[in-house]
Amino acid sequence: MGKEERNTYTIKEDENLGEVKIADEVVAIIAGLAAMEVEGVASMSGNATKELISKLGMKSLSKGVKVDVLEGIVTVSLKLNLKYGYNVMEICQKVQEKVKASIENMTGLTVADVNIRIAGVDVPEEA
Repeated sequence: MGKEERNTYTIKEDENLGEVKIADEVVAIIAGLAAMEVEGVASMSGNATKELISKLGMKSLSKGVKVDVLEGIVTVSLKLNLKYGYNVMEICQKVQEKVKASIENMTGLTVADVNIRIAGVDVPEEA
């Protein structure tokens, strides 16, 4: 039971049915998946590209993502690598909106902040 020490948060309690808890790693994976869906995002800072996700598994998506949950309020910090040639501000705004909507729709938690740090820019190699 050593793996049970990760942070979990109660998102629903019902006396008749029981309670629903979610691990912070699950919230981080949701955030990572949402960020990777935005065009212009090359990878998470942990080098989890779309091709590697299938090989390495879902845990790769939580690399480059930090999630803090306090009383049902979520703060997310992402480290992203962007593709060259895209507008940084537009991509960041789309990522913030997508991550916020995904977490709120899937978990019922409220997202207060989605902070983004651009860790790098992927420049295509000339053929």
